[in-house]
Order: sequence, then structure tokens, then C-alpha cells
Amino acid sequence: MMPLSLRASLLLAAALCAAPAAALAQAAPAPRASAASEQAARVGWWRQARFGMFIHWGLYAIPGRGEWVQWNEQIPTGEYAKLADRFKAERFDADAWAQLAKSAGMKYMVFTSRHHDGFAMFDDGDNPFSSTKTAAHRDFVADYVKAARKAGMGVGLYYSPLDWRYPGFFFPDLQRESAEAMRAQYHRQMRELLSNYGKIDVLWFDGGETDWLNFGGDWAGAEWKKRAPGRHYGGGFDWQHDKVYAMLRHLQPDVVINGRADMPEDFHAREGEGALGDFDNTHPWELCATIAGAWGYQPGMQPKPLKHYIQLLANVAGRDGNLLLNVGPGPDGRIDAVQADRLREIGAWLGKHGDSIYGTRGGPFLPGSWGASTYRGNTIYVHVLNWNGARLALPAIPARIVRASVLGGGAASVEQSARGIEIAVAPAARDDMDTVVALQLESPAAAIAPVR
Repeated sequence: MMPLSLRASLLLAAALCAAPAAALAQAAPAPRASAASEQAARVGWWRQARFGMFIHWGLYAIPGRGEWVQWNEQIPTGEYAKLADRFKAERFDADAWAQLAKSAGMKYMVFTSRHHDGFAMFDDGDNPFSSTKTAAHRDFVADYVKAARKAGMGVGLYYSPLDWRYPGFFFPDLQRESAEAMRAQYHRQMRELLSNYGKIDVLWFDGGETDWLNFGGDWAGAEWKKRAPGRHYGGGFDWQHDKVYAMLRHLQPDVVINGRADMPEDFHAREGEGALGDFDNTHPWELCATIAGAWGYQPGMQPKPLKHYIQLLANVAGRDGNLLLNVGPGPDGRIDAVQADRLREIGAWLGKHGDSIYGTRGGPFLPGSWGASTYRGNTIYVHVLNWNGARLALPAIPARIVRASVLGGGAASVEQSARGIEIAVAPAARDDMDTVVALQLESPAAAIAPVR
């Protein structure tokens, strides 16, 4: 992952664009679905899933100072590479990971196949800097994919085109040969990952934006300057992402991708809890966040209270997004027990309240200081995260409420008029984390425009 301060300064250049339909050699060619409708079909299952597990794991787990340790501490590439001789992952158990994700109520997983340090966690042929050619002698991607599939999880792979071992990333024009070698590795590894592991459901790019070359800046003589807003990389190097996009749509036509490699994105990635942002039911999006404050493993990192994650999940779903919650296993492959326990607690809550999260869309009541709302069919789920008084006042909607109840058990009273809606729940029936009030309507909730 990118440090939040650095990521916030980058100019993300990925934009949705419609790919032209191929011409057919017929007198009356059959119409093709539009790019927008194809994208909507691909992302449908993902939107219903709502909750997934991110896994950052690699050589950086050994020093235990985060996935950016090599860059932050300027560890020479040769010295850093020696960590591979110690990366044996004696307690690695992909099935345990997948079962933990399942018990947490997650529906898909995304695993770091290769981070910015360049170490491939898969079989990359003759590449000596990979998990199959070093101490572990294992294809971790293969083990992960098999376990995730067995557990019924959607299978996602994180991949970074950027590789710190190549000076061409930092000087793409001066070190053009190096930049092109890095690009060749990217294209080769993409083909391997998309060809050798069966169906891949999510491809999560990071660091592949052209504007991120040289960390979003340019050299003027001996001085480096961050590019001003609106200015883009103007050199001659090209990632040739269009070729990768054509390849991935050929090899994995249904894979869902984010926008961090200058390709037409299926969903937008918001990084870190501070990027929660506003309601958006037009462009699919996902918030990725950490369970314990770091992406890569750091010993002793404690998760926040359960309430924090329940309210985060409700706030994300209520804004019509997905939540991808990250864990960073230790060097032996195990996820810290205290973090695993917290994930199971989230799953227990979802066991009682999952109807208000899975398969829903955000709205129609837009988020506020009181909480957020989701809906499915004829039901609106009001997630009351803060009771500011005896009753919750909501705006009027053009649909009649026929019944109200508290999800998980309990009664709710509702008064509806042309002026608005008031909901009351007895204090004993409220949940300090999230009181979910289900409002049954006489008509579909999807027909109601978002209201605040």
C-alpha cells in the first residue's frame, strides 16, 4: 500500500472510458452490450458481497516495520533480498486464512501477489527473487487461491507494476532501459497470474499510474519537485497498460479491477478510514482500511474495539461502498490472535445483522451524524449509530411504511407524515454499536431518490 500522505498527493489518472465494439463482418452486425453494461454485469456480485479481507504479506513481515520498510529506511536492494533466505513461513496455512475470513463474514479476499519490493509470492519461472526459488520453496498464490475457492470466497490478487529495484521507475527517461525492463516484468507476471491460477475475481493494482512515476514529481536539474495539480508526466516512457488491459479481458473477461493502473476501472479505491468520503451510488467504490493501523506486519499492533469496525462497515455500506479490511500476517504466516478474535466478533455481529449489509445498496436516507441507511427490496435498514435524543427524525419519503422492527430482536415505533419520519426504540432494545431498524415499505425502496 501507499502511505496515506503520499497517496493523497498523487494525481490519479484512471478514468472510465468506453471501449469500442469490434466490427463484425456481417451485413447486419448484432449489437454488443455497452462497456457500461458489461462493467455493471461484472461488478454485480462484488457489490453484493460488501465485505472482504485484504492480506499484506511478504518479506517485509520479517523486520516487522511495515510493507514500506525497504523504502523508508533506504535498505539496499541486495541487503533486502537476503530476507528471502529467512522467509520460510513455517506456520503458513492458507486454509486457516480463508476460514478466518469466512468466520468474519467476509465474502472475498485480496492477497498481495507482489508488492513494491519486487518479491514475487508465486511461481515466476526462472526469476530468483520469488517464493518458489528461495527459502520457502512454495507458491503462496497457488495455496491461497485453492484455499479461498474451497471456502467459497471471491479470489482477489493485489499486484504492483512498480518495483523499487528498477531505477527506471524513479528516472523513466534517463534510465529508459531499466523502465522498459520493469514494464516487461509487469506484462510477463500479469500473464502468469491471469493464466496459471484459474478464475481470478478481483485484480487490485497499486502504484501503476503513469502520473505516479518518480513518486509524482519531476527533476529540474538537480532539484526534484512534485508536479503541480493538473500537470502530468510528460516523458517518453509508457507502461502500455492498454496491452495489459486487452490481455486481462481476454484471459479473465469477468475479473473486476480497480483504477490504479490507468485502465478503465470497475471500482474506485478509497484508501484509509480518512478517505471514507461521501455517498456515491453511481460509481462502484471500495474503502480499504487496516484492522490494526498498519498494512504490513508490525508486532503488538492492537485492533480497535468492535464498535469501531461495526460502525465503519455501516458507514461504508450506507454510502454504497464495500469495505476491504486488511490484516498483516507475521513472518511465520500466522495472523495475530487478537486480530483474528476481533474478526470473528465482526462475523458474529453479521450473523445477526447481515441482512442489513449483504446485497444492499446505500440509501435512501443519506448519511448523517445519526448514522446511515441501506436497502434491499421493500426494506430500508436504518443504522442508528448515535441517538441524539429519544427519537430519530428522518426526512419524508414517497412510500408508505407498513411495519418496523429492530433487527436482531426488539420493537420500534414509527410515526410517518408528509413532514417526515420519527423512529423510537426503547433504550433497552438499542445496540450501542448499531441499532438496525428495519422499515418495511409497501413498494420497492429502489424507487426512492436519496434524501437528506
